[in-house]
Amino acid sequence: MKVIIVGGVAGGASAAARIRRLNEAAEIVIFEKSKYVSYANCGLPYYIGDVIGDPARLTVQTPESLWSRFRIKVRVSHEVIDVDANEKRVKVRDLTSGEVFEESYDKLLLSPGAKPFIPDLPGVDSEKIFTLRTVEDTFKIHDFIEKNAPQSAVIVGGGYIGIEVAENLKERGLAVTIVQKPDQLMNTIDYDMATFVHSKLRSKGIELKLSSNVVGFKNENESIATLLDDVTSLASDMVILAAGVIPENSLATKIGLATGVRGSIVVNDRMETSVPDIYAVGDAVQVKHFVSEQDASIALAGPANKQGRIAADNICGGDSRYQGSLGTSIIKIFDMTVAATGLTEKAARDLKMDYESVALFPHSHADYYPGSKTMIMKVVFERNTFKLLGAQIIGSEGVDKRLDILSVAINAGLSADKLQSLDLAYAPPYSSAKDPVNMAGFMIDNIRKNIFKQYHWYDDAALPRDGSVILLDVRTAHEYAKGHIEGYINVPLDELRDRIDELDKDKKVYVTCQSGMRGYIACRILAQHSFDCCNMSGGYMFYSGVMREKSLAIETYPCGIEKN
Repeated sequence: MKVIIVGGVAGGASAAARIRRLNEAAEIVIFEKSKYVSYANCGLPYYIGDVIGDPARLTVQTPESLWSRFRIKVRVSHEVIDVDANEKRVKVRDLTSGEVFEESYDKLLLSPGAKPFIPDLPGVDSEKIFTLRTVEDTFKIHDFIEKNAPQSAVIVGGGYIGIEVAENLKERGLAVTIVQKPDQLMNTIDYDMATFVHSKLRSKGIELKLSSNVVGFKNENESIATLLDDVTSLASDMVILAAGVIPENSLATKIGLATGVRGSIVVNDRMETSVPDIYAVGDAVQVKHFVSEQDASIALAGPANKQGRIAADNICGGDSRYQGSLGTSIIKIFDMTVAATGLTEKAARDLKMDYESVALFPHSHADYYPGSKTMIMKVVFERNTFKLLGAQIIGSEGVDKRLDILSVAINAGLSADKLQSLDLAYAPPYSSAKDPVNMAGFMIDNIRKNIFKQYHWYDDAALPRDGSVILLDVRTAHEYAKGHIEGYINVPLDELRDRIDELDKDKKVYVTCQSGMRGYIACRILAQHSFDCCNMSGGYMFYSGVMREKSLAIETYPCGIEKN
């Protein structure tokens, strides 16, 4: 059996190694368009920032190492330009010599990845404008910085690559501005969670231009101007285009493969395309979202590796199936970690799901043990079935652990209230006896049992301020004096029982505290004295973080602060 693989990196290289492990006799050939067959794509921004100093560290495998260990033939700087599916032949161009030749195959695997989205705008071809997708892109940016010593940069796009590049350029001493068309960075998290990311970036000196649309670029002497639709422009020494990626489908469309979302290659759960004996994996393919079951294009290394393994199994006569993707992701932003899995509230709303969420501010480990830090956790679930839909966490320590637990829980079909039952490792340096994941489960279980009701920061604006309801802040007088929501009266929690007669039982009570816990206790007290009470999810800390960002204030309640 002869297998030709178009593209290496995550999906293609992992498939090739798996095929060899399953079939020692197979002839395996990889044609890779770039000069590198298997590299750490996710590490590229950190080479720009000199966090990774040795460029060789970016290379996971080389043509020589793949031949030595697996007897896989690798042809870098070779582009497959056409496929004859009937004759089972590919046409290949050697990008170094220009020679064009043909190769036969029994099975063909496409792993072309994705390519940066480059908007069709005036001046976009400037030599001061860069994209970041390949090792060559990284070297080009790094060399430009070394030779030209730029003092400023504009990043167009606020996704993962854009933010990582912004951090690394800032750490190198550049003045950095991120321009983003939507009103938030990172579409993998909700707006309210993104406001804490905005605050962190601003606190590090990165300027954000949100809700700003780039309409072109213009070289001006030694700098380049990024032109915005509000007639303003941003002058900088370089520009990085990081406005997302699109599936690389040029070969697939040329040979007539079915395509779907954003032009991605349609495959079944065996990673088979619409043409027999042609498989496809990685960033170029359409997948099913594990929660919504909607078709999606999800460009992540983890799914690509798994898909490569599944395609290899099936090429070798097996029957492996891809179950879909949750889109689980994580990013380092200076000393902050942001992670997400499954659906956001916005995604659930767009899908017209009946959803609910809880927000909490647990500590990374037992708060009496030194170094405890705060994280923000949001868990989204279906209101009636309590099916887990997604989760988002921001913090500095322990974020990856909790997010991975929640990802596994979603994958396993665990209902949201069952998070309280998970038996998770505990010792004071690592967690609390009630782990943050357990705490989210306790909160959701209370909702399921109708033990308490909640409202959200975005509901507050609609609450009447005419005295027809009671708006109650149960923090201490000192906390209240430092800042509170307009219209809320202050009755500290520890005084509530003694002052309960000051409240009118005929009026509904909306309670807030610092993070939600004291508000919950207050509601339990009030409910047992015949009050109808709702608690603000996430409390004043969540509310003020969002509102301060909305007003473009830089200061906010930070995540990952040392506990006092």
